[in-house]
Amino acid sequence: MKIGELAKRSGLAPSRIRFYEASGLIQGVQRQGNGYREYGPKAMWTLELISSAQCAGFSLDEIRTLLPDHRAQWQPDELVASLERKLAEIEAMQQRLATTQRKLLVAIESVKSGPQTADFAERAQWMMEQLRAQALEPGTANE
Repeated sequence: MKIGELAKRSGLAPSRIRFYEASGLIQGVQRQGNGYREYGPKAMWTLELISSAQCAGFSLDEIRTLLPDHRAQWQPDELVASLERKLAEIEAMQQRLATTQRKLLVAIESVKSGPQTADFAERAQWMMEQLRAQALEPGTANE
């Protein structure tokens, strides 16, 4: 199939598909006599895999190591290890986000309920005291 059809089927821009090809992520692309690219059936599957992996937070370099290479055998153990590493990264990120969310909620509440007549420095100091107190509470993450 030509790049226009592949773009339409995959929902990706032709420039993105050409970028993936130039990056070595899409292999087996044939050139016709007129210079047009001819993509085989594997290209659609590869684009779906790339898009899904990017949505899961994988970089293109990480995706490159996950894609089956036409010269090498499929390595399920390496794939599982990569997926488990990404899962651990996501879990750590979720913990950092939860901590940040708690801090923002405390900051918002302290601005709303803090001393309204104090000057900026006093209000900022009061808000920081609230954040420190929240970090010391049992059950909260202390960064």
